[in-house]
Amino acid sequence: MYAIVNIAGKQFKVTKDQHVYAPKMDVETGASVEFDQVLLAEADGNVSVGAPLVAGAKVSGKVLDHVKGDKVIVFKKKRRKGYKKKNGHRQDFTKVLIENITL
Repeated sequence: MYAIVNIAGKQFKVTKDQHVYAPKMDVETGASVEFDQVLLAEADGNVSVGAPLVAGAKVSGKVLDHVKGDKVIVFKKKRRKGYKKKNGHRQDFTKVLIENITL
């Protein structure tokens, strides 16, 4: 059983007991969250596709932690001009454990 869910503007294929690194949400650690924007759901070989959402389908999970992603280096340079600029960035994520998928 799996589902494709829209979490904070990004789509994730989730199954039960899976860890998902979603964009940062304003929820405390340990709180339960529920996602009702299910785009596709599969159970026992039956695939139900939403138009645009599957009616009555929900995915529930638990927030485990707020973490930062790997550092991305942004380097800009213009040749023969003496211009170079180095910058770094780390994205914030929320680690969510998918507990249940209901159709």
